[in-house]
Amino acid sequence: SIKAIESSSKEDDTMWLTYWVVYGVFCIAESFSDLFLYWFPFYYAGKCLFLVWCMAPVPWNGSQVLYHSIIRPCFLKHHETVDNVISDIGTKA
Repeated sequence: SIKAIESSSKEDDTMWLTYWVVYGVFCIAESFSDLFLYWFPFYYAGKCLFLVWCMAPVPWNGSQVLYHSIIRPCFLKHHETVDNVISDIGTKA
């Protein structure tokens, strides 16, 4: 999904690909912290509001903000390493 977002051909699916990338990172982070977070009051209400903010059809929605400020810089910093690992896995398979 990140490769599709960063490609030169831009279509209307970029918004949803960005959402799915942010949602995937959120799910991975939540899997490690869910054991502690569900004890907080209104955790599930806050989680629902967060996901609605990420899906909102406005220019300042959460997925755009989080992708461009956190995920994209991290990906651009490490994308060559990720490509090499995926290539190595492909050749070993």
